[in-house]
Amino acid sequence: MSQRRVQIVILCEDRQQEVFARYFLEKRGFRGPFRPKICPPGSQSGEQYVRTEYPKEVKAYRQNKNRVAIGLVVLIDADTGTLAARLNWLASVLDEHKQENRKPNEAIAIFVPKRNIETWIHYLQRETVNEEDAYAKFEKNEAACKTAVEDLADRCYSQSLPEDAPPSLQAACGELQRLLPLLQP
Repeated sequence: MSQRRVQIVILCEDRQQEVFARYFLEKRGFRGPFRPKICPPGSQSGEQYVRTEYPKEVKAYRQNKNRVAIGLVVLIDADTGTLAARLNWLASVLDEHKQENRKPNEAIAIFVPKRNIETWIHYLQRETVNEEDAYAKFEKNEAACKTAVEDLADRCYSQSLPEDAPPSLQAACGELQRLLPLLQP
């Protein structure tokens, strides 16, 4: 059975986050097209880029959602803050631009790895991690996470993520539920 084609915008800080999101979504049945919006290297901080682009992408999503199958996936590191603080911060960015916060029925998923995406990847590769330390990047080898991310997508879908998974990763599995209705004809 063929899957419904859904356009997914991936707004993120860096290439690693984009690769992570793409593998995750493909494993869950999304066939694209994907439109990555990645912070250009050396232009500004990744969080600044996402903060600037987020209200633009939410507005574009809302303008198009009734005529095309579209979803918005946002990845932004919590860094040393909290998941709740980052979500509140994104809501305030929308408020500053005179937009409503995302609604439960909108296909806008926000993934907030604490400390950064590498925390999740190292955990998924069966390493012991915490959400305070910074973990090694996969420079020029972003695809190294593929098998682990595909396993995560299956675990999120079947709701079988281990209890010791980082809390921010557990929250990301919940965010997947915002996108799954897009696959229904």
